[in-house]
Amino acid sequence: MLVREMDTNDLDEVWEIEHESFSKPWSKSSFIQSMSEVNNFYLVVVKDGKVVGYCGCWGILDEGHICNVAVKESVRRQGVGILMLKELISHAQARGIRSLTLEVRESNMPAINLYKKLGFTVAGMRKDFYTRPQENAIIMWRREMQ
Repeated sequence: MLVREMDTNDLDEVWEIEHESFSKPWSKSSFIQSMSEVNNFYLVVVKDGKVVGYCGCWGILDEGHICNVAVKESVRRQGVGILMLKELISHAQARGIRSLTLEVRESNMPAINLYKKLGFTVAGMRKDFYTRPQENAIIMWRREMQ
């Protein structure tokens, strides 16, 4: 598996995974706009020539907000997520980001456990943050990475 920066040529495959993974998926134009922001970066995981996962980070001063973490359903639980997020953390540190945050559905225990394995801790909750279905978000942080 190869982890690399996402480019616009990846959007068709990313969009397919986005629609497979989320009840309110982003549009391709939303990805393009977010990717164009100088403080943001996105990564993809490529396996056998196909994009099988992606994630993004929005940089805000020395903090990063992790967004759009998704792995193709057919390759989940095969190490794609941890490989991708370790690389995201490394990229963030290289950019001077000292803390990372994210939100995750409170029912998504596989993701919560993965984030905990990577050093994230629960910091709070956003009530009814998600829709389709309505659900609370767990706020997690990984602080002082450098």
